[in-house]
Amino acid sequence: MKIGFLINPWAGIGGTVALKGSDGEHIRSEALARGAQPRAHIKAQTMVQAFLAERLGDSPIAWYSAAGAMGADVLADLKVPNVTVIPIVPPLQTEAADSQAALAWMLNQQLDVLVFAGGDGTARDVFAVLGDRVPVIGIPAGVKIHSAVFAVTAHAAGEVLAGLVAGRLTEVRHEEVRDIDEAAFRNHQVRSTYFGDMLIPVAGEFMQQVKVGGIESDELVLSDIADWLEKQLDPERLYLIGSGKTTATLMDHLDIPNSLLGIDAIKAGRLIQGDCTEADLLALLADQDATAIVSIIGGQGHILGRGNPQFSPTVLARLGKENLWVVGSKGKLRSLDGRPLLIDSGEPALDRQWAGLVTVITGYDDRVIYPLVAR
Repeated sequence: MKIGFLINPWAGIGGTVALKGSDGEHIRSEALARGAQPRAHIKAQTMVQAFLAERLGDSPIAWYSAAGAMGADVLADLKVPNVTVIPIVPPLQTEAADSQAALAWMLNQQLDVLVFAGGDGTARDVFAVLGDRVPVIGIPAGVKIHSAVFAVTAHAAGEVLAGLVAGRLTEVRHEEVRDIDEAAFRNHQVRSTYFGDMLIPVAGEFMQQVKVGGIESDELVLSDIADWLEKQLDPERLYLIGSGKTTATLMDHLDIPNSLLGIDAIKAGRLIQGDCTEADLLALLADQDATAIVSIIGGQGHILGRGNPQFSPTVLARLGKENLWVVGSKGKLRSLDGRPLLIDSGEPALDRQWAGLVTVITGYDDRVIYPLVAR
């Protein structure tokens, strides 16, 4: 799993000296003149310590951190292993541009999740670079925390991250990035502006919305998943539908015949080719992009390499991980008892590339993120 780590060293610097924010060099200078001390690194340290205390198992983790006070110093102090540091030394007085440069580098590392310490201004910087391409966990360290992308405490952020690594069910949803006008705030006017949505993991106990006596019903869940998927299908795009009951429910919803145990190619509501071989898939992918929709083998956790060998390493390399949709009920994930999802394509290097966190569609507009490992 690849974890990005970023600290805004000056987040919250103006809070203890009643400056109502930390944006701008002049505010930071005034805060220091009034005796304020940077504290964002303490919040970040609390998060890492909570994560290390909560973490279970020995799943490999790679950290990708900004340099110096922007992240690497905290990880070094806590002796966190396997850290790659951005090869750019930040200035003493860091600005938004420094955070965004670090984030751009991290984005190129294909992160599974980003953890950042700061306030609403830092959240804006993260959104400007990552958008909703990578789930984020905000460590509340700023004066202004109006955005909904932060954990309730720094310790809670560490617990959420530990849950992701341990394979505990973690919902993912879009939440708002907001910031207020600091100058107006100092004049007792609150002007909150919406900047966009980022993906955040939400820890907790998850059940399908109550439909049958409070118990998740497989039949209803599969129907919900199929309803949601049907609304997401792009009529101009090719979809490769994997084997299994979950995906068969989608085909039934679409009133398209399916091979149940094979791979079917569909587009614009009709069957393009049924029961495809590896050669068929490569021929289809030669001149068009596609999305593969696969389900989870209950009790085992395989999504690729069992029951769908047509998705060979060559096919998967052509497809790309970003074009994989995984579907399955939360009950099926719970049956794994915290064990990860598995990929076993027959090409270890490709499997390691695809390992990390994957989004699993578990209901109607309901998703969780869950570890995928190569075995």
